[in-house]
Amino acid sequence: KQWYQRRVAITAGGLAREDWVEANRVFAEAERERERRGEGSLIALLSNSYYDVLDDDGDGTVDVDELKTMMKAFDVPQEAAYTFFEKADTDKSGKLERNELIHLFRKFWMEPYDPQWDGVYAFKY
Repeated sequence: KQWYQRRVAITAGGLAREDWVEANRVFAEAERERERRGEGSLIALLSNSYYDVLDDDGDGTVDVDELKTMMKAFDVPQEAAYTFFEKADTDKSGKLERNELIHLFRKFWMEPYDPQWDGVYAFKY
C-alpha cells in the first residue's frame, strides 16, 4: 500500500520532498558502500552519461551553451547555467572537462547540504 501511495503521489504531481531526500540519502550510502568494496562510482557513471549528452559538438568539453541544454531539459531557467558553470569550471578554462562535472555531482550527493550552493544545483528555481 505504501508503494502504491507514493506512486500515485509521483504521477499526480511530482515526487514528494521527503521521498526525494530519502532517495538521495540511499544513493549516497550506496556510493559509499561501492567505494568500500572498491567498485566503480555510480556518480562517475551518471556524470559521464550527462557529459556525453551535453558535449553536443563532440569536442570533449562542455561550454555554457551546451550546459543551457541541460537546464532546459530540467525546466530550469537557462540563466542558471552561468552559476553552475562558474562553480563547476574549477580550472577556469572556459570549458567543463569530464572530471569537473564528476567533482560537482559528487559534491551534490556526498557532502552535507550547504545553502550557498542552491543556485548552482538549481534548488532556488
